[in-house]
Amino acid sequence: MRARILVAVIFVPLLFVILYFLPPVATALFVAALCALGAWEMLRTVGAGALRRLVAYSCIAGAAIPLGVFWLPEILVVRAVLIVFLCAIFAEGVAAAVREKAFPVLYLFAAVFAGIIIPTLFSSLVKLRQLDNGQLYVLIPFIVAFITDGGAYFVGVFFGKRHIFPHVSPKKSLEGCIGGIATVVAASALFGVILKYAAGLSPDFFALVLYGLLGGVVTELGDLAFSLIKREYGVKDYGSLLPGHGGILDRFDSMIFAAPVLYLLAVLMPAF
Repeated sequence: MRARILVAVIFVPLLFVILYFLPPVATALFVAALCALGAWEMLRTVGAGALRRLVAYSCIAGAAIPLGVFWLPEILVVRAVLIVFLCAIFAEGVAAAVREKAFPVLYLFAAVFAGIIIPTLFSSLVKLRQLDNGQLYVLIPFIVAFITDGGAYFVGVFFGKRHIFPHVSPKKSLEGCIGGIATVVAASALFGVILKYAAGLSPDFFALVLYGLLGGVVTELGDLAFSLIKREYGVKDYGSLLPGHGGILDRFDSMIFAAPVLYLLAVLMPAF
């Protein structure tokens, strides 16, 4: 617990500086680093870590997508990276078959998930930062994910009785799930109050509450989705880069689902 708190004390202020005070390119670089590390963690988890070129291709693609999205239209970036990436990884698969070496097709699909799908979803953070008032919008996925996780944890610890996902996330309870969503809805409204009275803005409170509600639901779904993968491969954490928290995917898994949903909401229903 001490290591977990220490990492949070150091990491959260640094994260705030990157997202809020530094120019948008800093967010793109930060997301690129997360995606590259996340790709490495995912392929290592599914057993493909020894295939170094496959891992390298996935990490490069993972970093290229958020960086490309910063400068170019997203659809062009994703298509270009996807085409090059598929050619590279399937060429590796064919070459391995010619040499009669083991190269499970499952690893190829895991590489696409790790190197293309996750970075595409995560790149919504880059798009959020580029909106008007983007320094505020980009904070919302982090607030939603961290508050939902924290609220679910504490409510689950003190009041959790009905463990509804025993084979996916044994400690997650119905009470914890409801508590996490209720906590983040309240926190979203509080965020609006702070912006109104401390920053002189006029936020749309209904939009912020909706962000919290829908964002909280998909946050918990994202957490369960990535827990499902860990249970399938019998690992506790994706990595150990963040002491007390696990790896990058352990800390940011829920945000991978939340970020694109919140980006769509921000575009369709602006709060600022």
